[in-house]
Amino acid sequence: MLVSSAMIEAIGAWSQFIAAGLYGGLALWQLRLWSADRRTHPLTTAFAIVAAWMVFVAVNGPNHLLSGLAESARNIAFLAFMHAIAVGRPGSRTIGAVYGAVAAVVGLQLLIACLLHPFRGSTPALLATQAAYQALGLTASAGALVLVHNLYSQAGPASRQAIRLPMLALAAMWTYDLHLYTVAYLTREMPADLVALRGAILALVAPFFLAAGRKESWSIELSRAATFQSLSLLAVFAYLILMMSATRALEYLDATWVDGAQTLILLAMTATLLFLIPSRRIRAWLRVKMAKHFFQHRYDYRAQWQRFTRTIGTSGPDALPIGTRIVKALAQAADAPGGVLLTVDPDGRFDPAAEWNWRSGAESWIDPDLAAFIARRAFVLDFGTLQPDGSSKFEDTAFALPSWTVESDAWAGVPLLHNDCLIGLVLLAPPPVRRRIDWEDIDLFRTAGVEAASYLAETQAQEALADARKFDEFNRRFAFIMHDIKNVLSQISLVARNAERHADNPEFRADMIATLQGSARKMTDLLARLSRGASEARQPRPTPLAPIIDGLSRAGAYGGQVIAEGVIGCWVDADAASLEQAMAHLILNGIEASANGQPVTVRVEEKAGDVAIVISDRGSGMSAEFIRTRLFQPFASTKDAGFGVGAYEARALVEAMGGRIDVVSREGEGSSFTVTLPVARQPAQIEESCTA
Repeated sequence: MLVSSAMIEAIGAWSQFIAAGLYGGLALWQLRLWSADRRTHPLTTAFAIVAAWMVFVAVNGPNHLLSGLAESARNIAFLAFMHAIAVGRPGSRTIGAVYGAVAAVVGLQLLIACLLHPFRGSTPALLATQAAYQALGLTASAGALVLVHNLYSQAGPASRQAIRLPMLALAAMWTYDLHLYTVAYLTREMPADLVALRGAILALVAPFFLAAGRKESWSIELSRAATFQSLSLLAVFAYLILMMSATRALEYLDATWVDGAQTLILLAMTATLLFLIPSRRIRAWLRVKMAKHFFQHRYDYRAQWQRFTRTIGTSGPDALPIGTRIVKALAQAADAPGGVLLTVDPDGRFDPAAEWNWRSGAESWIDPDLAAFIARRAFVLDFGTLQPDGSSKFEDTAFALPSWTVESDAWAGVPLLHNDCLIGLVLLAPPPVRRRIDWEDIDLFRTAGVEAASYLAETQAQEALADARKFDEFNRRFAFIMHDIKNVLSQISLVARNAERHADNPEFRADMIATLQGSARKMTDLLARLSRGASEARQPRPTPLAPIIDGLSRAGAYGGQVIAEGVIGCWVDADAASLEQAMAHLILNGIEASANGQPVTVRVEEKAGDVAIVISDRGSGMSAEFIRTRLFQPFASTKDAGFGVGAYEARALVEAMGGRIDVVSREGEGSSFTVTLPVARQPAQIEESCTA
């Protein structure tokens, strides 16, 4: 064992001298950049301190005061090097707070090293101080490793490639220290073999620092989330080390109350944590203090904007209404517990529209001057500046708010501006730690208010569009119905004119009764089509063509002759009323386009699983340009008294049944409309074909 210890000491001494030489050479190599790049100063200093530390350990031993001072100085120098490349901007409170916490632990360890020097022997005070020194070394190593991890993880791809080897060297150095101090704390003495091998570890990782000279691609800045993560981990380590140190210190006191004191300390610290963690007010106070003293800006705008858009843009059947989402998004941005949305119309009327966790009542009021002032200035209301009666004065402009806004203890009023018009105002409840609204709050509220206003305006526009579509659908149906009423009226007028001459004819009277019954049925159907569910109720089903064609081809039905040809006994997959209506439009158009006495032909053909109903006339015909651009457009007609919706409605009805309409026409030669529908078998003769 003695030989082994001697060999370990010899290896340790030689490795320490080798490490001193390597880091001394690195310090000299870095000196060439001393005047060119200020960021090299901490690393050059760190190399020089490591070289001196290794010499002190090799000559005086690891327990000497100079060795302890140099070790702490090494840690601080490397932390300064990491801080320099992490920010690149001197004076950053964000990064300085995190690194300062670890540096404070190192500084406390340095103080303990100075206290250890006067002690001799194995007194309880010496043992307690050694335990504290080991615990602080453990904490400093763990905290430094957290910073190394966060620094590397927050670097961009190019920067990560550049700092990989230096970070690996630092991680290896502090990982070894963490292991060393953990063993020392648990065994209550510094392990000689691990202490001796520290020089060898440092010598092995020395070449990795050669990559630290390439700093042109380093662009790193820790995020706010990484900062809080580092502080949280350091707080946990500090809590554990404090508990361990207090327990170890009490062990060296020879007293009967030691066990009770340990239990009391444990209960007190546990109770403190249980009080701090659930308290929303305490957490809010900590966030305010950290934002005020550690960060250049109160808000983490990237995280705030992601949460804002995620909250306000949520959709789906379970999503909150848009007004509630707007209030919630703005309240979360300001850490407010709730709020209420007031919509503002052009007349300056403020109406409660939505709320989120708003405990007080909200009422309407009218103040066009206030609405105009807020819109003109994009003014954010600060209720902390209001008088008890809700009045205030800003730039010689006085305004007053309703009493309920003051009684509800509102904190801020966020304007929702869309195209420079005020469309809403969100009143926010005060955060757990109430503070005055400053310029950063105003900028955030204005920006978020404009974004929220766009969502609100879009929703209002969609609702208006939906209402307009409902009216458009009703107007479209009404236009079709007016056209159909004209057709029915034409039939009734024709019957009335012929009644004077053929009233004594029994066949005419029978046809007149059939026509009037058909007209009454059509009028009833037209009224039913005005209902909201009419379009859904008229679903295609197997329908015979014969009754429809027979009714349309009766002599005198439309004041012209209709001739039926082909396999009119076919069945089609269609709605009978819709098909009759579509064919009636096409037949009537053909009759009106033809000269007196010219018939309109309805020919039925079956081919390839479809039924083609061809309606032909020998009338005036249509040009190719008219067919392509105007035929199926609403309110386009070649007739002076026409509505121009017959062909448009016919195509809409046929396409709704899964069919199509094709047109062939030449000017002066007539037109041919082909209605194609899926064939359907007769219910009683599933396997039989259509018969003529």
